[in-house]
Amino acid sequence: MHTLLCLLKAVTLHTDLGEIKIELFCERTPKACENFLALCASGFYNGCIFHRNIKGFMVQTGDPTGIRLFSYGVANSKMTSWPQCVFSVEYCRPNTNGSQFFFTYAKQPHLDMKYTVFGKIIDGLETLDELEKLPVNEKTFRPLTETRIKDVTIHANPFAG
Repeated sequence: MHTLLCLLKAVTLHTDLGEIKIELFCERTPKACENFLALCASGFYNGCIFHRNIKGFMVQTGDPTGIRLFSYGVANSKMTSWPQCVFSVEYCRPNTNGSQFFFTYAKQPHLDMKYTVFGKIIDGLETLDELEKLPVNEKTFRPLTETRIKDVTIHANPFAG
């Protein structure tokens, strides 16, 4: 199943602030992508809030309870030289897959070899800019206004049977 390839492996997150289209690295990080796409297809991310937002660093989502839990994670195929606005799963335990993920607002070299980068934003950087502008609680970095993923469109899923 992990060896399946597709020409366009992408999803679009429809958020309260606009759309974010993500190209997935299915060949490079098949376990992370398969898990993410299964959660997208099940509607798991529908209604998830962006629960942590640190200007200049990242915005995080993927927990339907809206609580920042550390029981999720993936350590699959790590990359170095993080490009701007990459997409990764929150790391906790090696060789596990979870649901939380984040987008970086800029290059984050201190994260090299620590998180799985399994996609990049290919459209919707203006939405990412709007997320970064959200006012947050300065102690918890939780946005003061709940901003959600409304739903997800899967453009191609190489793991669907």
